[in-house]
Amino acid sequence: MAGAGGGGCPAGGNDLQWCFSQVKGAVDEDVAEADVISTVEFSHSGDLLATGDKGGRVVIFQREQENKSRPHSRGEYNVYSTFQSHEPEFDYLKSLEIEEKINKIRWLPQQGAARFLLSTNDKTIKLWKISERDKRAEGYNLKDEDGRLRDPLRITALRVPILKPMDLMVEASPRRVFANAHTYHINSISVNSDHETYLSADDLRINLWHLEITDRSFNIVDIKPANMEELTEVITAAEFHPHQCNVLVYSSSKGTIRLCDMRSSALCDRHSKFFEEPEDPSSRSFFSEIISSVSDVKFSHSGRYMMTRDYLSVKVWDLNMESRPVETHQVHEYLRSKLCSLYENDCIFDKFECCWNGSDRMVERVQYFKL
Repeated sequence: MAGAGGGGCPAGGNDLQWCFSQVKGAVDEDVAEADVISTVEFSHSGDLLATGDKGGRVVIFQREQENKSRPHSRGEYNVYSTFQSHEPEFDYLKSLEIEEKINKIRWLPQQGAARFLLSTNDKTIKLWKISERDKRAEGYNLKDEDGRLRDPLRITALRVPILKPMDLMVEASPRRVFANAHTYHINSISVNSDHETYLSADDLRINLWHLEITDRSFNIVDIKPANMEELTEVITAAEFHPHQCNVLVYSSSKGTIRLCDMRSSALCDRHSKFFEEPEDPSSRSFFSEIISSVSDVKFSHSGRYMMTRDYLSVKVWDLNMESRPVETHQVHEYLRSKLCSLYENDCIFDKFECCWNGSDRMVERVQYFKL
């Protein structure tokens, strides 16, 4: 894992100079397929970084306290907790293997000492509680110090247990399992601003869940045609608005983004706004539809803008202007001449994510490194 120090390395003026601040793991050895990171997610405070891998594990890194002798240092991230989130499964009804690979991780807003996060593979979403324990109780009445039960007939005095300090132990415990709601692979989860519900999206449907209810969900978007031969697009990403709990957006493989208002109807089969950039006919090619597919969509923290990521660009949209983006940033421009080769080795179908920085002034994205 390599990180860019949260906000980059300080440089002169208001510019940021990005650099590697930390590398985890051996970079000169062959990496097992199960150890390949499939998703990462910072907590809302930025103090914790959760990573999921193809082996179904979640590793949480915690940022150390800033060093007073290095005021510009943001502190390194060290391992805080590791646990197995998902295991490989087999659907005997469909004769289908379900991978343990973690597709997405989302933190819930912290409301107490413990922290909660959602993790999902292709089919099952789990809610995990991450808690710390640095004290243990001693002086039980019904059992000895080694844990063996005592004979009640030999207990002659009442003892009050006391708490004694112990080495810090971080526990990850499953609290909810949300399953059996998706026919296709889950590609997105997003926690609502009401802190009570969240959405999960697959290729053709978006479901709404309550965090306390695991045995049912509500289907709010369904683009599956009556005849699957008429299928022309699939859902690629979905997210709730950061402040309006009734608003969500989802992107498609056609490069379009639809904004839906759940107040209009129980099934959001009609969008409130439709965002699409007109295509330049002179630049159309065999690969146009593939590279225009939106792989990620993110609202800004203010909720005024949203950012979308396709194969070669990052676009910033104003929610009040549907006709075209207000900004377009080219990312992989040097690959435009290599699309044929990328198509042959399937790299053209790679998915990339994007995100806003804390002040909404900069966009950050995942990309290839040119060597």
